Amino acid sequence: MRTFTIAVIAGDGVGTEVIPQSKRVLEKAALKHKVTFAFQDFDWGAEHFFRWGRMMPAGAIDLLQPCDAILLGAVGHPDIPDHTTLNGLLLPIRRAFDQYANVRPAYLYPGVQSPLAKPRGGDIDFVVVRENTEGEYAQVGGFVYQLQPEEIAIQTSVFTRRGIERIVRFAFDLAVKRDKKRRVSSITKSNAQGYSMALWDRTFQDVAAQYPNVETESLLVDAAAMNFIRRPESFDVVVGSNLFGDILSDISAIVIGSMGLAASANLDPLRRFPSMFEPVHGSAPDIAGKGVVNPLATILSAAMMLDHLQMDEAAREVDAAVAAVLADGHVRTPDLGGRSSTEEVTDAVLEKLA
Repeated sequence: MRTFTIAVIAGDGVGTEVIPQSKRVLEKAALKHKVTFAFQDFDWGAEHFFRWGRMMPAGAIDLLQPCDAILLGAVGHPDIPDHTTLNGLLLPIRRAFDQYANVRPAYLYPGVQSPLAKPRGGDIDFVVVRENTEGEYAQVGGFVYQLQPEEIAIQTSVFTRRGIERIVRFAFDLAVKRDKKRRVSSITKSNAQGYSMALWDRTFQDVAAQYPNVETESLLVDAAAMNFIRRPESFDVVVGSNLFGDILSDISAIVIGSMGLAASANLDPLRRFPSMFEPVHGSAPDIAGKGVVNPLATILSAAMMLDHLQMDEAAREVDAAVAAVLADGHVRTPDLGGRSSTEEVTDAVLEKLA
């Protein structure tokens, strides 16, 4: 029997509520498919910061490296600046393990109401692929005259041809694998950012020439944001920089009905290091501790982890169970207009899995 070692970082806020639910689903899938998951729980995050002054210990990366995958709940606390939490845990893990492909599916499930008037279940079905290790989040820069009236902050984006080429190629390969519209949309702001985004545009064109059977379009990020609202059904695979992919994937989460349905994967496509799977919704301190957070984004992230671990059938079964629960419409959390608890929604998914 195969054993997968999964590093689990529940983190902060609702992360501590959704992670136990995703574990229940993974354990059910493991039982059916005759594998085992050895969960290694790490209590890193805000509480660790309050106690020790850092989000995770100095040897954290070494502890994570032997694992097959990482399951993350959420990171963030109202009393800690966001740049401290982000740069203290999430970004170091992404960079240390070269998780350069951030993948965020956007699918409007039948039974879920989009805030847009036109789309019905299944009409919206695309994936945002975000460059995950450089770009605008490279953290290159600093302060001059810090905390003085004349303070200066310098923040430098870092774009490399290697970094752009590999994420664009990943997007094209994904479009071929999905075998749906076979369309890749590149998102830039090259009219204003004449160096970094011009390099992106040229690299995109060079890679696109190697995929003659894949349709392409290049959009400025403001036009892309508009078209995510105006014509979301036209997109297939969307590829963008760290910042643009981050913002657009939040829009895509809303047009499919809720942030509570938005799953994501931080992938090392070369499988040299563990990849990390997390819901997009964050720590949500406004509802933390109330037992009403939607667990489906985390469960769908766990399904993406199963797929990455080459448990394709198990991943499809979890996806189908979530789809069945949403189609029924009887059990759903308040973000989807229901009154069910976090645990009740997971119970319904487990029933469909059975």
